[in-house]
Amino acid sequence: MYIIGFSAFYHDSAACLLKDGEIVAAAQEERFTRKKHDSSFPRNSIQYCLKESDISVQDISTIVFYEKPFLKFERLLETYLAFAPKGFKSFSKSMPLWIKDKLFQKSLILNELNITLGDKVNWKERLLFSEHHLSHAASAYFPSPFEKAAVLTLDGVGEWTTTSCAVGRGNELKVLKEIKFPHSLGLLYSAFTYYTGFKVNSGEYKVMGLAPYGIPQYADLIKENLINISNDGSFQLDMSYFNYATGLTMTNKKFDSLFGGPPRSPDTDLTQREMDLASSIQKVTEDIVIKIAQGISKETGERNLCLAGGVALNCVANGILLRKRIFDNIWIQPAAGDAGGALGAALSAWHLHFKKKRKKSSARDRMKGSYLGPEFCDTDIEIELNSCGAFYKRLSDTKLIDKVASALAEKKAIGLMQGRMEFGPRALGSRSIIADPRSPTMQKQLNLKVKYRESFRPFAPSILEENVSEWFEHEVDSPYMLFVADVKKSRRRVMTQDEINLFGIDKLNVPRSTVPAITHVDYSARIQTVHKDTNPRYHAIISKFNEKTGCPMVVNTSFNVRGEPIVCSPVDAFKCFMGTELDVLVIGNYILYKEDQDKSLKTDYKERYELD
Repeated sequence: MYIIGFSAFYHDSAACLLKDGEIVAAAQEERFTRKKHDSSFPRNSIQYCLKESDISVQDISTIVFYEKPFLKFERLLETYLAFAPKGFKSFSKSMPLWIKDKLFQKSLILNELNITLGDKVNWKERLLFSEHHLSHAASAYFPSPFEKAAVLTLDGVGEWTTTSCAVGRGNELKVLKEIKFPHSLGLLYSAFTYYTGFKVNSGEYKVMGLAPYGIPQYADLIKENLINISNDGSFQLDMSYFNYATGLTMTNKKFDSLFGGPPRSPDTDLTQREMDLASSIQKVTEDIVIKIAQGISKETGERNLCLAGGVALNCVANGILLRKRIFDNIWIQPAAGDAGGALGAALSAWHLHFKKKRKKSSARDRMKGSYLGPEFCDTDIEIELNSCGAFYKRLSDTKLIDKVASALAEKKAIGLMQGRMEFGPRALGSRSIIADPRSPTMQKQLNLKVKYRESFRPFAPSILEENVSEWFEHEVDSPYMLFVADVKKSRRRVMTQDEINLFGIDKLNVPRSTVPAITHVDYSARIQTVHKDTNPRYHAIISKFNEKTGCPMVVNTSFNVRGEPIVCSPVDAFKCFMGTELDVLVIGNYILYKEDQDKSLKTDYKERYELD
């Protein structure tokens, strides 16, 4: 039985294909359309899934949408009625859109299916609807390695739910309790994202990265005024400070007054105030997540925890949760946001609708390393590179791995595209930019000359799984880069008193360990453990680099520039290579050096994404 799950119409649309409950393929629409956070119907993603599995449209038994549109419309309407007439301006703007498209979303979906897959199949008979947070919970529990577990989902909002607690046992998944809109930890975090001058739904990573530069001096103010937190972690927001329920902004003048001024304009410099605000909301988020986890543990008695929803991508909070040892084991869905809802929708249909049992897996989980997207054969790579006018060489596996490791040791920045593309927001060695973590200038160089983004943004290490405990205060697998841990004290650099006294962004350029390019200002790093069974080529490259340098890790950041999705195809990779100051490009067994390329092919990304 083939089941397609898909998400769309809000942000990060995606599609996933199951074959008899096994995950065959999954991809986000943005990777094909090159429109970041593309929310349109995932035509390309669905077509990719069919191509990957080599099946026809007639083979699809069921298609599942990740949420229930009428419930979302009900929430919108009831919210506006509850706040009337305050929200009339926002109401008048959104209603025409709902009446035109979203109120009749089932018809819209059926029309899109006919366009994408043809009208020879009666898709109405094969279409199911999941619920938003049930899709998140299913994406967290069913691919996990656990036979039973507590399941926590946290995000902005689905139909009504913003936070849910469930228990999974075998092929069953039962929701125990929920927190509903407008009370939302995700939207609270997004409110501070907006207030500190970043873009909601994409700038939350920046807030998390900025937090270590500040001190959480506003944390008590947040807890005393904005949110009431119960002993079990449940919470309520004081909506008099927020505008998101009915307005066109996240916060209001009362919020401004509490924190001493209006939101930062995105085109102005960051100040210590924004750093302290980021540190404060990060601390409050961590405290709430810990309290919720403690409450769930006490209520369910479960020793395993699964996480999904956008807040589950807060890897700093995840690392603290892991170290608290509230649960014996934690597993987090790598595509924890709305894209992963596509997978959860398909899995909920298989296990909950069709009552199919879970298959036992000898692997660490059922996600296949999250390498679920397209890959390209040699013929396709050559055709695409030739179409770009690229100059390339094809090498054997052994020679390629040695060349890449040598280039890394020479402090070269490398664009790496190999194997199947990752599903989810993290690049995990298949669509990555990699570099030498020992370089004290690499973080700034990559941010300003390759990624064209803020200089404070940290980079992650990809480290051989067998070496992780030698370098970090971390002893469990982290294949999806979803836990932050501290660099071991033995690897840290002793700082001078003047360096210790530095404040805010001045901390940035001080090397803090023997691997400064991946060590954040608080001595932490977002770890990816690299496993030979899920990504043998990436494991081999890092192993060879280790042979040459004694360092079993590389810098890993996503293969893209600011404002662009992660690359998907060889053409995408070459354009990014020529538009940045990357030195080397590797696609499969093909290697390209910048100095060999026609300079007229340069793409001017820097002008498009210039930073002040």
